Amino acid sequence: MSEIVTIQDVYQVHQSLGLESPKHPLITVVRTKAVDDFSKFTNVKIVNNLYQVAFKEVILSQLNYGRNSYDFQEGTLVFTSPGQVSEYKESSDAEASLRGWSLVFHPDLIRKSSLATKIEQYNFFNYESNEALHLSFDELKHIEELRDKIIFEYQQNLDRHSLHLIVANIEMLLDYCLRYYDRQFFSRSDLNQDVITKFEKILKSYYQTSKEDELGLPSIAYCASQLHLSQKYLSDLLKKETGKAAQEHIHLFIVEKAKNILLNSNDSISQVAYALGFDYPQHFSNLFKSKTGNSPTEYRNLN
Repeated sequence: MSEIVTIQDVYQVHQSLGLESPKHPLITVVRTKAVDDFSKFTNVKIVNNLYQVAFKEVILSQLNYGRNSYDFQEGTLVFTSPGQVSEYKESSDAEASLRGWSLVFHPDLIRKSSLATKIEQYNFFNYESNEALHLSFDELKHIEELRDKIIFEYQQNLDRHSLHLIVANIEMLLDYCLRYYDRQFFSRSDLNQDVITKFEKILKSYYQTSKEDELGLPSIAYCASQLHLSQKYLSDLLKKETGKAAQEHIHLFIVEKAKNILLNSNDSISQVAYALGFDYPQHFSNLFKSKTGNSPTEYRNLN
């Protein structure tokens, strides 16, 4: 059974890695080459209560994991938010790991800033590791310039401008990552179309195999698990490609199926609702009217 370690603060990060005390109590950048031994983390599950942006250079053995021929190969960024669990896996390529680094900061660092609210908009903090951001040389150079500005600020004698400048550079770094993810979604457009096709097949199969009897309405979680994607990544992919997020796609699919049942059966509205997987008929009626402008009864009578 894996040991579980909970990381609560930046001091604990440095202590667990055998590093000297951090320059700032709420933020640090750890370079992989500064850590002598990662083997003690093998078979250890780490619950990290900090935000982390981790860079790892892509090596040949990784090219077939989490990337495809459309992606850049300079390296990947993986994002984790407080409360997420990770597990260290030892790399067979020691030389490649020397270029790795992690930007780690405590939620208290941004608590009183606008970023505290905005950070929820960066969905990539909830992506899986195989949905990492693959960077070009120029993109990596820009990200590392921003990283170095953050380091410069927290290593100085802190003054009344320090916190604002540190947070501003974190926000700019995350904004550029958002831009680069948009580029990655665009460059993967052909691959994304395959995902969309599979997503639509999953929804059709859901009712064909009577999953609604067991699971109720189809959910983003179910569809994402079938596609081996995180919920946020699937929703963002669909939004970029179609203009509609995953939940809206599911709702529209349910409404279209409801239309067919309403026009081709004498089932009551309650029976239709339960057949689709709704727990309460009123929820079905509300959804149907929000998408069509008519109640289920009005739609049936109009047609």
